[in-house]
Amino acid sequence: MNLAVYACDPVLSRGRRVAQAPAPTRTEYQRDRDRIVHCSAFRRLVYKTQVFLNHEGDLFRTRLTHSLEVAQLGRSVARSLRLNEDLVEAIALAHDLGHTPFGHAGQDALDECMAQHGGFEHNLQSLRVVDQLEQRYPQFDGLNLSFETREGILKHCARASAERFEREEPGGVGRRFLERWQPSLEAQLCNLADEIAYNAHDIDDGVRSGLVTLDQLQEVPLFNEFRLQVLSEYPQLQDAMQGRRLLYESIRRMLSAQVYDLIAATQRAIDADPPDSLDAVRRRGPLVQFGEAMRAQSRTLKIFLLGNLYRHPTVMRTTGLAKQVVRELFAAYLSCPREMPGSYMKRSAYPGAISERAIERTVADYIAGMTDRFAAREHERLTGARLLP
Repeated sequence: MNLAVYACDPVLSRGRRVAQAPAPTRTEYQRDRDRIVHCSAFRRLVYKTQVFLNHEGDLFRTRLTHSLEVAQLGRSVARSLRLNEDLVEAIALAHDLGHTPFGHAGQDALDECMAQHGGFEHNLQSLRVVDQLEQRYPQFDGLNLSFETREGILKHCARASAERFEREEPGGVGRRFLERWQPSLEAQLCNLADEIAYNAHDIDDGVRSGLVTLDQLQEVPLFNEFRLQVLSEYPQLQDAMQGRRLLYESIRRMLSAQVYDLIAATQRAIDADPPDSLDAVRRRGPLVQFGEAMRAQSRTLKIFLLGNLYRHPTVMRTTGLAKQVVRELFAAYLSCPREMPGSYMKRSAYPGAISERAIERTVADYIAGMTDRFAAREHERLTGARLLP
Protein backbone atom coordinates (compact mmCIF):
# COMPACT_ATOMS: atom_id res chain seq x y z
CA MET A 1 0.00 0.00 0.00
CA ASN A 2 1.77 3.14 -1.27
CA LEU A 3 0.31 5.64 1.21
CA ALA A 4 1.20 9.32 1.35
CA VAL A 5 2.97 10.41 4.53
CA TYR A 6 -0.16 12.34 5.59
CA ALA A 7 -2.58 9.43 4.99
CA CYS A 8 -3.96 7.25 7.78
CA ASP A 9 -1.71 4.24 8.27
CA PRO A 10 -3.56 1.39 10.02
CA VAL A 11 -0.34 0.39 11.77
CA LEU A 12 -0.37 3.79 13.47
CA SER A 13 -4.07 3.78 14.33
CA ARG A 14 -5.03 5.31 17.67
CA GLY A 15 -6.79 2.05 18.36
CA ARG A 16 -10.15 0.97 19.71
CA ARG A 17 -11.94 1.91 22.90
CA VAL A 18 -11.69 -1.73 24.00
CA ALA A 19 -8.25 -3.11 23.14
CA GLN A 20 -8.22 -6.15 20.86
CA ALA A 21 -5.43 -8.20 19.36
CA PRO A 22 -4.74 -7.43 15.67
CA ALA A 23 -6.43 -9.61 13.06
CA PRO A 24 -3.96 -11.97 11.35
CA THR A 25 -5.02 -11.21 7.75
CA ARG A 26 -6.69 -7.78 7.84
CA THR A 27 -5.67 -4.25 8.68
CA GLU A 28 -7.57 -2.33 11.36
CA TYR A 29 -9.61 -0.43 8.77
CA GLN A 30 -10.43 -3.57 6.76
CA ARG A 31 -11.65 -5.07 10.01
CA ASP A 32 -13.84 -1.99 10.64
CA ARG A 33 -15.33 -2.26 7.16
CA ASP A 34 -16.17 -5.92 7.65
CA ARG A 35 -17.84 -5.25 11.00
CA ILE A 36 -19.95 -2.52 9.44
CA VAL A 37 -21.05 -4.66 6.49
CA HIS A 38 -22.14 -7.49 8.81
CA CYS A 39 -24.06 -5.36 11.33
CA SER A 40 -27.85 -5.16 11.54
CA ALA A 41 -28.00 -1.40 11.02
CA PHE A 42 -26.22 -1.76 7.67
CA ARG A 43 -28.71 -4.34 6.41
CA ARG A 44 -31.62 -2.10 7.37
CA LEU A 45 -30.33 0.63 5.05
CA VAL A 46 -31.77 -1.28 2.09
CA TYR A 47 -35.27 -0.34 3.27
CA LYS A 48 -34.50 3.24 4.35
CA THR A 49 -35.37 6.01 1.96
CA GLN A 50 -33.12 8.55 0.27
CA VAL A 51 -35.61 11.02 -1.30
CA PHE A 52 -38.47 8.76 -2.35
CA LEU A 53 -40.06 6.53 0.26
CA ASN A 54 -39.48 2.82 0.06
CA HIS A 55 -42.91 1.95 -1.30
CA GLU A 56 -42.71 4.47 -4.16
CA GLY A 57 -40.56 2.40 -6.51
CA ASP A 58 -38.05 -0.42 -6.65
CA LEU A 59 -35.38 1.46 -8.62
CA PHE A 60 -35.03 4.62 -6.52
CA ARG A 61 -31.92 4.95 -4.37
CA THR A 62 -32.00 3.76 -0.80
CA ARG A 63 -29.58 4.55 2.02
CA LEU A 64 -27.77 1.31 1.18
CA THR A 65 -27.25 1.98 -2.51
CA HIS A 66 -26.28 5.57 -1.69
CA SER A 67 -23.66 4.35 0.79
CA LEU A 68 -22.23 1.96 -1.80
CA GLU A 69 -21.99 4.78 -4.34
CA VAL A 70 -20.20 7.02 -1.83
CA ALA A 71 -17.77 4.18 -1.07
CA GLN A 72 -17.04 3.63 -4.77
CA LEU A 73 -16.43 7.31 -5.46
CA GLY A 74 -14.38 7.69 -2.29
CA ARG A 75 -12.12 4.76 -3.06
CA SER A 76 -11.46 6.01 -6.58
CA VAL A 77 -10.37 9.43 -5.33
CA ALA A 78 -8.40 7.98 -2.41
CA ARG A 79 -6.38 5.82 -4.79
CA SER A 80 -5.37 8.84 -6.87
CA LEU A 81 -4.42 10.86 -3.79
CA ARG A 82 -2.60 7.95 -2.09
CA LEU A 83 -4.98 7.98 0.85
CA ASN A 84 -6.19 4.89 2.68
CA GLU A 85 -8.92 3.33 0.55
CA ASP A 86 -10.05 0.89 3.25
CA LEU A 87 -10.64 3.66 5.76
CA VAL A 88 -12.55 5.72 3.20
CA GLU A 89 -14.73 2.71 2.43
CA ALA A 90 -15.42 2.01 6.11
CA ILE A 91 -16.46 5.62 6.79
CA ALA A 92 -18.60 5.76 3.64
CA LEU A 93 -20.44 2.55 4.46
CA ALA A 94 -21.14 3.68 8.03
CA HIS A 95 -21.95 7.36 7.53
CA ASP A 96 -25.74 6.86 7.27
CA LEU A 97 -26.23 4.06 9.81
CA GLY A 98 -28.06 6.44 12.14
CA HIS A 99 -30.53 7.74 9.58
CA THR A 100 -34.19 7.47 10.48
CA PRO A 101 -36.90 5.97 8.30
CA PHE A 102 -38.33 8.40 5.71
CA GLY A 103 -35.06 10.27 5.20
CA HIS A 104 -34.72 13.86 6.34
CA ALA A 105 -38.45 14.07 7.03
CA GLY A 106 -38.07 11.36 9.67
CA GLN A 107 -35.02 13.05 11.15
CA ASP A 108 -36.76 16.42 11.36
CA ALA A 109 -39.80 14.91 13.06
CA LEU A 110 -37.70 12.97 15.55
CA ASP A 111 -35.62 16.05 16.30
CA GLU A 112 -38.84 17.94 17.10
CA CYS A 113 -39.96 15.13 19.42
CA MET A 114 -36.58 15.20 21.18
CA ALA A 115 -36.30 19.01 21.39
CA GLN A 116 -36.46 18.99 25.20
CA HIS A 117 -34.28 15.91 25.54
CA GLY A 118 -31.08 16.65 23.67
CA GLY A 119 -32.48 16.69 20.14
CA PHE A 120 -31.78 14.18 17.39
CA GLU A 121 -29.19 14.34 14.60
CA HIS A 122 -28.54 11.40 12.31
CA ASN A 123 -24.79 12.03 12.26
CA LEU A 124 -24.53 11.67 16.03
CA GLN A 125 -26.87 8.69 15.83
CA SER A 126 -24.56 6.93 13.36
CA LEU A 127 -21.77 7.12 15.94
CA ARG A 128 -24.21 5.98 18.63
CA VAL A 129 -25.06 2.93 16.53
CA VAL A 130 -21.44 1.81 16.15
CA ASP A 131 -20.47 2.75 19.73
CA GLN A 132 -23.48 1.47 21.67
CA LEU A 133 -26.58 0.21 19.91
CA GLU A 134 -25.24 -2.71 17.90
CA GLN A 135 -25.07 -5.67 20.24
CA ARG A 136 -23.09 -8.46 18.58
CA TYR A 137 -20.09 -9.08 20.79
CA PRO A 138 -19.78 -10.46 24.34
CA GLN A 139 -16.93 -8.10 25.33
CA PHE A 140 -18.50 -4.73 24.47
CA ASP A 141 -21.50 -2.83 23.13
CA GLY A 142 -21.33 -1.48 19.62
CA LEU A 143 -18.78 -2.51 16.99
CA ASN A 144 -15.65 -1.21 18.77
CA LEU A 145 -14.37 0.49 15.63
CA SER A 146 -11.01 2.22 15.35
CA PHE A 147 -10.65 5.88 16.30
CA GLU A 148 -10.09 6.97 12.70
CA THR A 149 -13.30 5.36 11.43
CA ARG A 150 -15.33 6.80 14.31
CA GLU A 151 -13.79 10.23 13.69
CA GLY A 152 -14.91 10.07 10.06
CA ILE A 153 -18.45 9.03 10.99
CA LEU A 154 -18.82 12.06 13.27
CA LYS A 155 -18.89 14.71 10.55
CA HIS A 156 -20.68 17.44 12.51
CA CYS A 157 -20.97 18.08 16.22
CA ALA A 158 -22.36 21.00 18.25
CA ARG A 159 -20.15 22.24 21.05
CA ALA A 160 -22.41 20.86 23.79
CA SER A 161 -22.22 17.39 22.24
CA ALA A 162 -18.45 17.71 21.76
CA GLU A 163 -18.04 18.61 25.42
CA ARG A 164 -20.09 15.58 26.42
CA PHE A 165 -17.95 13.33 24.19
CA GLU A 166 -14.81 14.83 25.73
CA ARG A 167 -16.04 14.10 29.26
CA GLU A 168 -16.84 10.51 28.34
CA GLU A 169 -13.73 9.96 26.19
CA PRO A 170 -10.97 12.50 26.93
CA GLY A 171 -8.95 13.20 23.80
CA GLY A 172 -11.43 11.21 21.71
CA VAL A 173 -13.64 11.99 18.73
CA GLY A 174 -15.10 15.15 20.30
CA ARG A 175 -11.76 16.89 20.83
CA ARG A 176 -11.33 18.23 17.31
CA PHE A 177 -14.59 20.18 17.50
CA LEU A 178 -13.37 21.91 20.65
CA GLU A 179 -9.91 22.60 19.23
CA ARG A 180 -11.26 23.44 15.75
CA TRP A 181 -9.04 20.84 14.12
CA GLN A 182 -9.79 19.03 10.88
CA PRO A 183 -10.35 15.27 10.60
CA SER A 184 -8.15 13.04 8.46
CA LEU A 185 -8.08 13.56 4.70
CA GLU A 186 -9.97 10.27 4.38
CA ALA A 187 -12.80 11.71 6.47
CA GLN A 188 -12.74 14.99 4.53
CA LEU A 189 -12.92 13.01 1.29
CA CYS A 190 -16.01 11.08 2.42
CA ASN A 191 -17.85 14.36 3.03
CA LEU A 192 -17.40 15.47 -0.57
CA ALA A 193 -17.93 11.99 -2.04
CA ASP A 194 -21.28 11.99 -0.22
CA GLU A 195 -22.21 15.30 -1.85
CA ILE A 196 -21.13 14.18 -5.34
CA ALA A 197 -23.09 10.95 -5.03
CA TYR A 198 -26.39 12.35 -3.82
CA ASN A 199 -26.40 15.24 -6.29
CA ALA A 200 -25.94 12.84 -9.19
CA HIS A 201 -28.36 10.14 -8.11
CA ASP A 202 -31.02 12.64 -7.07
CA ILE A 203 -30.99 13.93 -10.67
CA ASP A 204 -31.46 10.35 -11.86
CA ASP A 205 -34.23 9.57 -9.37
CA GLY A 206 -35.91 12.92 -9.98
CA VAL A 207 -36.15 12.26 -13.72
CA ARG A 208 -37.22 8.65 -13.17
CA SER A 209 -40.03 9.84 -10.90
CA GLY A 210 -41.29 12.34 -13.48
CA LEU A 211 -40.93 15.22 -11.04
CA VAL A 212 -37.90 16.64 -12.86
CA THR A 213 -37.52 16.78 -16.66
CA LEU A 214 -34.51 16.90 -18.93
CA ASP A 215 -35.79 20.24 -20.19
CA GLN A 216 -35.70 21.64 -16.64
CA LEU A 217 -32.16 20.37 -16.19
CA GLN A 218 -31.00 22.68 -18.97
CA GLU A 219 -31.14 25.37 -16.25
CA VAL A 220 -28.24 23.62 -14.46
CA PRO A 221 -24.92 24.55 -16.10
CA LEU A 222 -23.02 21.60 -14.58
CA PHE A 223 -25.47 19.11 -16.10
CA ASN A 224 -26.30 20.93 -19.31
CA GLU A 225 -22.67 21.23 -20.36
CA PHE A 226 -22.43 17.46 -20.56
CA ARG A 227 -25.92 17.00 -22.02
CA LEU A 228 -24.91 19.18 -24.97
CA GLN A 229 -21.57 17.37 -25.24
CA VAL A 230 -23.31 13.99 -25.39
CA LEU A 231 -25.84 15.18 -28.00
CA SER A 232 -23.01 16.54 -30.13
CA GLU A 233 -21.31 13.14 -30.15
CA TYR A 234 -24.49 11.05 -30.30
CA PRO A 235 -27.18 13.07 -32.11
CA GLN A 236 -29.44 10.02 -32.25
CA LEU A 237 -30.07 10.52 -28.53
CA GLN A 238 -32.30 13.48 -29.45
CA ASP A 239 -35.00 10.83 -29.91
CA ALA A 240 -37.31 10.90 -26.88
CA MET A 241 -37.10 7.10 -26.71
CA GLN A 242 -33.37 7.46 -25.98
CA GLY A 243 -33.88 9.75 -23.01
CA ARG A 244 -32.54 7.30 -20.47
CA ARG A 245 -29.28 6.85 -22.38
CA LEU A 246 -28.90 10.62 -22.68
CA LEU A 247 -29.52 11.06 -18.96
CA TYR A 248 -27.13 8.29 -17.89
CA GLU A 249 -24.30 9.43 -20.13
CA SER A 250 -24.69 13.06 -19.06
CA ILE A 251 -24.64 12.09 -15.37
CA ARG A 252 -21.65 9.80 -15.91
CA ARG A 253 -19.64 12.61 -17.46
CA MET A 254 -20.76 15.06 -14.78
CA LEU A 255 -19.62 12.63 -12.09
CA SER A 256 -16.26 12.14 -13.78
CA ALA A 257 -15.72 15.89 -14.10
CA GLN A 258 -16.43 16.41 -10.40
CA VAL A 259 -14.10 13.59 -9.39
CA TYR A 260 -11.24 14.85 -11.58
CA ASP A 261 -11.75 18.41 -10.34
CA LEU A 262 -11.73 17.21 -6.73
CA ILE A 263 -8.50 15.27 -7.25
CA ALA A 264 -6.76 18.18 -9.01
CA ALA A 265 -7.90 20.88 -6.57
CA THR A 266 -7.00 18.77 -3.54
CA GLN A 267 -3.57 17.91 -4.92
CA ARG A 268 -2.92 21.61 -5.58
CA ALA A 269 -3.90 22.45 -1.99
CA ILE A 270 -1.59 19.73 -0.65
CA ASP A 271 1.32 20.70 -2.92
CA ALA A 272 1.07 24.36 -1.93
CA ASP A 273 2.24 23.49 1.58
CA PRO A 274 2.70 19.73 1.93
CA PRO A 275 1.76 18.37 5.37
CA ASP A 276 4.42 16.03 6.69
CA SER A 277 2.12 13.98 8.91
CA LEU A 278 -1.48 13.23 9.82
CA ASP A 279 -1.18 15.60 12.78
CA ALA A 280 -0.19 18.38 10.36
CA VAL A 281 -3.35 17.66 8.35
CA ARG A 282 -5.49 18.03 11.46
CA ARG A 283 -4.10 21.49 12.20
CA ARG A 284 -4.66 22.86 8.68
CA GLY A 285 -7.82 24.15 7.08
CA PRO A 286 -9.80 21.73 4.89
CA LEU A 287 -7.58 20.33 2.13
CA VAL A 288 -10.01 18.09 0.24
CA GLN A 289 -11.93 20.50 -1.98
CA PHE A 290 -13.36 21.41 -5.34
CA GLY A 291 -11.86 24.13 -7.48
CA GLU A 292 -13.65 27.46 -7.25
CA ALA A 293 -15.62 27.06 -10.50
CA MET A 294 -16.78 23.52 -9.68
CA ARG A 295 -17.75 24.59 -6.16
CA ALA A 296 -20.00 27.28 -7.63
CA GLN A 297 -21.54 24.89 -10.15
CA SER A 298 -22.19 22.30 -7.44
CA ARG A 299 -23.92 24.95 -5.34
CA THR A 300 -26.18 25.86 -8.27
CA LEU A 301 -27.11 22.20 -8.72
CA LYS A 302 -28.02 21.91 -5.03
CA ILE A 303 -30.26 24.97 -5.27
CA PHE A 304 -31.99 23.48 -8.32
CA LEU A 305 -32.63 20.16 -6.58
CA LEU A 306 -33.93 21.89 -3.47
CA GLY A 307 -36.47 23.94 -5.39
CA ASN A 308 -37.48 21.41 -8.03
CA LEU A 309 -37.23 18.05 -6.27
CA TYR A 310 -36.91 18.15 -2.48
CA ARG A 311 -39.64 20.82 -2.22
CA HIS A 312 -41.80 19.51 -5.04
CA PRO A 313 -45.46 19.41 -3.89
CA THR A 314 -45.63 15.65 -4.42
CA VAL A 315 -42.55 15.05 -2.27
CA MET A 316 -43.77 17.51 0.38
CA ARG A 317 -47.14 15.75 0.67
CA THR A 318 -45.47 12.39 1.26
CA THR A 319 -42.90 13.74 3.69
CA GLY A 320 -45.67 15.47 5.63
CA LEU A 321 -47.35 12.11 6.16
CA ALA A 322 -44.00 10.54 7.07
CA LYS A 323 -43.44 13.17 9.76
CA GLN A 324 -46.88 12.44 11.17
CA VAL A 325 -46.04 8.72 11.34
CA VAL A 326 -42.84 9.43 13.30
CA ARG A 327 -44.48 11.89 15.69
CA GLU A 328 -47.36 9.55 16.45
CA LEU A 329 -45.04 6.57 16.89
CA PHE A 330 -43.00 8.58 19.37
CA ALA A 331 -46.10 9.53 21.36
CA ALA A 332 -47.41 5.95 21.32
CA TYR A 333 -44.19 4.41 22.63
CA LEU A 334 -43.83 7.08 25.30
CA SER A 335 -47.35 6.45 26.58
CA CYS A 336 -46.83 2.69 26.52
CA PRO A 337 -43.12 1.72 26.43
CA ARG A 338 -44.05 -1.97 26.65
CA GLU A 339 -44.98 -1.79 22.98
CA MET A 340 -41.23 -1.75 22.27
CA PRO A 341 -39.19 -4.98 22.35
CA GLY A 342 -37.93 -6.08 25.75
CA SER A 343 -34.33 -5.38 24.78
CA TYR A 344 -35.15 -1.69 24.43
CA MET A 345 -37.06 -1.63 27.69
CA LYS A 346 -34.01 -2.98 29.49
CA ARG A 347 -31.88 -0.09 28.25
CA SER A 348 -33.97 2.31 30.34
CA ALA A 349 -33.44 0.16 33.42
CA TYR A 350 -29.67 0.41 33.63
CA PRO A 351 -28.31 2.08 36.79
CA GLY A 352 -28.60 5.84 36.50
CA ALA A 353 -30.83 5.63 33.45
CA ILE A 354 -34.22 5.73 35.16
CA SER A 355 -35.34 9.14 34.00
CA GLU A 356 -37.71 10.68 31.51
CA ARG A 357 -34.78 11.58 29.29
CA ALA A 358 -33.52 7.99 29.24
CA ILE A 359 -36.94 6.75 28.12
CA GLU A 360 -37.17 9.46 25.48
CA ARG A 361 -33.74 8.56 24.11
CA THR A 362 -34.61 4.87 24.09
CA VAL A 363 -37.75 5.58 22.08
CA ALA A 364 -35.72 7.72 19.66
CA ASP A 365 -33.18 4.90 19.26
CA TYR A 366 -35.93 2.42 18.48
CA ILE A 367 -37.68 4.62 15.91
CA ALA A 368 -34.40 5.69 14.27
CA GLY A 369 -33.51 2.05 13.70
CA MET A 370 -36.74 1.28 11.84
CA THR A 371 -37.03 0.83 8.10
CA ASP A 372 -39.67 2.78 6.18
CA ARG A 373 -42.02 -0.15 5.84
CA PHE A 374 -41.66 -1.34 9.43
CA ALA A 375 -42.39 2.16 10.72
CA ALA A 376 -45.51 2.36 8.55
CA ARG A 377 -46.70 -1.05 9.78
CA GLU A 378 -46.02 -0.22 13.43
CA HIS A 379 -47.87 3.07 13.09
CA GLU A 380 -50.88 1.29 11.66
CA ARG A 381 -50.76 -1.34 14.41
CA LEU A 382 -50.58 1.23 17.19
CA THR A 383 -52.98 3.86 15.81
CA GLY A 384 -55.27 1.91 13.50
CA ALA A 385 -54.62 4.50 10.77
CA ARG A 386 -52.87 3.76 7.48
CA LEU A 387 -51.10 6.91 6.33
CA LEU A 388 -48.58 5.26 4.01
CA PRO A 389 -48.80 2.11 1.87
